[in-house]
Amino acid sequence: MAAVFDPVSVGKLNLPNRFVRSATWEGLAGEDGACTGALTDLMVRLAEGRVGLIISSHAYVSPEGQAGPWQLGLHNDDLLPGYRDMNTKVHAAGGTVVAQLAHAGCLAASHLSGRQPVGPSGLDLGEGKTCRGLEVEDIQKLVWSFAVAAVRAKRTGFDGVQIHAAHGYLLSQFLSPAFNTRQDDYGGDVQGRARIVLEILRAIKREAGTEYPVLIKINAQDFLTGGLSVEDMLVVCKLLADEGLDGVEMSGGTPRSGKYIPSRKDPIKGPEDEVYYAEEAKRFKREIGLPLILVGGIRSIEVAEGLVADGDADLIAMARPLIREPDLIKRWQAGDRSPAACKSDNQCFKPILNGEGIYCLTAEKEKQKAARV
Repeated sequence: MAAVFDPVSVGKLNLPNRFVRSATWEGLAGEDGACTGALTDLMVRLAEGRVGLIISSHAYVSPEGQAGPWQLGLHNDDLLPGYRDMNTKVHAAGGTVVAQLAHAGCLAASHLSGRQPVGPSGLDLGEGKTCRGLEVEDIQKLVWSFAVAAVRAKRTGFDGVQIHAAHGYLLSQFLSPAFNTRQDDYGGDVQGRARIVLEILRAIKREAGTEYPVLIKINAQDFLTGGLSVEDMLVVCKLLADEGLDGVEMSGGTPRSGKYIPSRKDPIKGPEDEVYYAEEAKRFKREIGLPLILVGGIRSIEVAEGLVADGDADLIAMARPLIREPDLIKRWQAGDRSPAACKSDNQCFKPILNGEGIYCLTAEKEKQKAARV
C-alpha cells in the first residue's frame, strides 16, 4: 500500500514523494515571456518546501497562444538563459521541475499578441471579436511549435514537459465536441479530435528523445453540454498511453463551465468537500495503466493519504494551497497535519492584474488585520 511520502517514478522521473505543484499563472514573467528572478525564487521555495514534482507556469509555445500578461513563454531561444538559471537553482535546492507547454487557442489575449486567436473551429467571441479556425497547415506548424518548445525545455535543464490539454485552452478545445466542429481528420469522433494531441506527443518524443518524460494535463470532463465526456477522456488517455506517454494529470472544467470552472470558488469546509474528480479518477485507475496525478480541491493530508493508499491516485497535485503555503508539504512531513490554510476564494489572482504577481491576498489581509488589533 503506497503512502504519500513514499518515492515514486513517473517515466524516468524519480520523485521523493507523491506531492506535485500543479502549474498556474503567477504573473511573474517578463512582458516578453522571460523567466525572472522573482519566478525563480518562487520555484526554489517550492523545492525547499519538499514538493516532490514542480510543474512550472503554463508557457506559451507560439506568440498567438499567449493567454495573459506576464505569462511565461517557450517560443523563443532568447528566453533560454533565464530558464537555465531557474532550473540550476531548483535542482540545487533538491527539486524536480517540469515545463508546462501551452497554447490558449480561442482564449488567447489578442490585445497582447496583436494576433487573431485561433482554434479548431471558428468561434464568435463577442464584442466584434472572432476566433479563426485553423487550416491543416496551421495545425502542422503548431505541432512543430510544441515539439521545439520541448527541445528548448530539455536544453535548459527541465526534467520533462507537460502538454496542457485542459481548461478550455487550444488542445482542450480540439478534444471537446463543444468547440471542435471540424469535419476533417482533426474533428468528428474522439479519435479525430485527439489527433493533434497524439501528433504533438509523437513530435516531442521524436525531437526531444523517447526517454524524455512527457506528461499531459487533461480534463476529467468539460462540465459543458456536448463537451468532453469522461468516456472520451478515457479513450484519449488510452491512445496516449499506447504512444508512450509517461503520466496524466487530471483536472476539469473550462471558463464556460459555471461553478465547475477549474479553480472553483466553493468553500471547502472539510474532507467531504474535497476532491473534485474522485469518481473520474477511480475509473481512470481501473482502465488506464499510467500514473495518475490528481488535482482539484485537495486540502488535507488525510484525504491525500486515502487517495494514494486506496489506489485512486498515484500522486496528489495542488496549486492554490501552495500559493499561500509554499512549505505546506514540509509542514505536513514534519508532523503538523492541519489542513492547508487556502480558502479557495481565488483572491490570489487579483494581484496579478495589478502587475504585482501572484500571492495570497487573503493571507495578507489577515496579517494586516492582526497587526491592527
